Amino acid sequence: MNTFAWISIFALGAMVVNTIGILVIYKNKDWANRVKEYFMCFAAGVLITSPLVIAFPEALSSNPNAGLAALIGFMFMYFSNKLIKFKTQTNELAFGITALEGIFIHSLLDGAIYTVTFSISALTGILVGIGLVIHEFAEGVITFSVLLKSGVAAKKAVFYAFLVAALTTPIGAFVAYPFISKMSSNVLGLAVGFVAGVLIYVSASHLLPEAREHEKRHSTISFLAGIALVLLIMITQG
Repeated sequence: MNTFAWISIFALGAMVVNTIGILVIYKNKDWANRVKEYFMCFAAGVLITSPLVIAFPEALSSNPNAGLAALIGFMFMYFSNKLIKFKTQTNELAFGITALEGIFIHSLLDGAIYTVTFSISALTGILVGIGLVIHEFAEGVITFSVLLKSGVAAKKAVFYAFLVAALTTPIGAFVAYPFISKMSSNVLGLAVGFVAGVLIYVSASHLLPEAREHEKRHSTISFLAGIALVLLIMITQG
């Protein structure tokens, strides 16, 4: 398949998985809250391994300054998170609005990440895409929960969560594609470096701490399984 077909499959797949997370917690809140940490740990394992062993080395081969771009990507997410945390120190409604703003930006960025990684290679895109798609379930659960906490009725929360967290991912992918597909190898190397920094931050500073706060018996196994999946795919690809 061509690059755009892969991007479409994973971006739309992320939307579907995110929507499933929203609907599952709407129908069965207790079960979704019990398993979401396992999804986050597994996704964290994939998202921290793929950039370090695949995406970042490929970025460096295209541009020696990719390390600086990775640092910028990491710091961009760091300061964005600081700003969101600062703004959420208000009442519950303000918390909900600001949290949704962060999720909205994050989901748009997820879509752009699909475009960047698949522009490098199908293998890089698939490995990163697996981690992103899996974490979409937990993101759907979290988005719906934030809306409920903010006082939004359950049925409206389903609709708003879909718009903010699910639909934005394919929008981000399709908007970014025309620009990224025309980038030179040198510029694309910087873009991949930036994405690697973003993914490492999302895994190490967002998914893992959130899962650790609600530690489960087999959380570490889920994390290691995510790492093992990436390494296994690398070995089988030769």
